[in-house]
Amino acid sequence: MKPFLHKFVGKHAVLLLIGFTLLSQSHGQSFLFGEKVKWEVGLNFGPSFFLGDLGGNSGKGTNNIKDLNFEFTKLMKGAFVTMYPKNWVGIRLAANYTYLEGDDAIIDTKGIDELWRKQRNLDFRSTVLEGYVAIELFPTMMFRRNSEYEPRLRPYGFAGIGLFHFNPEGSITDASGDKTWYKLQPLRLEGQGMPEYPYSKPYKLTQINIPLGAGLKYFASERITISGEVLYRKTFTDYIDDVSKNYIDPNNYSKYLSAADAALAYKLSDKSIGIIYPGMTRYPADTQRGDTKDGDTYFSVVLKFGVRLGEIYESSFARRAARQLRCPAVY
Repeated sequence: MKPFLHKFVGKHAVLLLIGFTLLSQSHGQSFLFGEKVKWEVGLNFGPSFFLGDLGGNSGKGTNNIKDLNFEFTKLMKGAFVTMYPKNWVGIRLAANYTYLEGDDAIIDTKGIDELWRKQRNLDFRSTVLEGYVAIELFPTMMFRRNSEYEPRLRPYGFAGIGLFHFNPEGSITDASGDKTWYKLQPLRLEGQGMPEYPYSKPYKLTQINIPLGAGLKYFASERITISGEVLYRKTFTDYIDDVSKNYIDPNNYSKYLSAADAALAYKLSDKSIGIIYPGMTRYPADTQRGDTKDGDTYFSVVLKFGVRLGEIYESSFARRAARQLRCPAVY
């Protein structure tokens, strides 16, 4: 993972440098909208949350907010550069890093629905690296196009397209209680790519996502902005936690994997404990392992700190007028 992380960070550092280059070249020039382009760069951080097959709360398992496990709250951190051709629209380029985790062992056992998942006894963890481009829209500013004063507090929404990289790991606990983690995708635990399971397709570790979100932006000064933002990712995979379909016949692992990997796959694919069925050690082949109705996803709630670059106003007169006209009204 470390070489990939360095490569990922390096690529986005280059992109940010390109942004600064474009900034210097476009300084004093016009963009497609006929005005000077404004630029903002900054950092963001805040909690991130996983919604998938593993873990959850009481009742039937879902991939929505009901099954959010705050115990696995992780920190997301990232950087962004945004171009503003108009005060009501922005084009954002961003990169983030976080960590996701899920575990059936933490499920509260109040009824039979959650007992099935707790008996499954699977867990996972994964780092997540993402980069995306998105369009920001400030609706209240769209209605103020002819207004000379610009409020300090501005709601906004955004949507875009991105790439994210994940690599799920599962654990095996030894007799002394120590956990060892293993990468799951190469083990093909649900028969991915095996002719016996044509419905189970191999999945890629780098995939497209659709970032969607909304926030509230506050102009602390002419240069400094502070924003609170909720960012949800629509993904197209059910394998962030490596759990989606059914248990397979464990004899197939030795047919397609090395002896060492087959032994790991046998242990990691089914770690069930006998809660509903005391003494049970494995599920029969083709028993449901995950829920295919909903894909996995994750979201974050971040605090953003931005710095506006270059000339903010067209002239010294506009700068003085803005200072006089600006008031604490929100929007």
